[in-house]
Amino acid sequence: MSDPQDLGPEPEITPEAHRVLTRARRSFMVSVGLLVVGLMAIGGALVYRSSQNSGAEAGGDYVIAALKIPDGGQVVSAVAADGKVTVTYQMGTLTSVRIFDGKTGEMVREIPVVSE
Repeated sequence: MSDPQDLGPEPEITPEAHRVLTRARRSFMVSVGLLVVGLMAIGGALVYRSSQNSGAEAGGDYVIAALKIPDGGQVVSAVAADGKVTVTYQMGTLTSVRIFDGKTGEMVREIPVVSE
């Protein structure tokens, strides 16, 4: 009986088949190389973006400890954006909006909300 693992002599590769295999290997290596370069570029971009400081730490534009609204005022909403804090509050039937500077806490502007 013959050994099932013994497939016999390896068939000869023709020169044309050898050229096709060589071209396929080269194409594969170029593809893998491009993939590796792309992954390295993405990794470098992620490291660069994470190490960049946008001028201030997150929330660094805001150092206010307290904001002043009139006694008896009820805060409806507060929004911090662009270095300013906007507070909407109600005082009885009157609704107003106050805009504060995020660093100094100084009131920049007060806008009464009136009905038409």
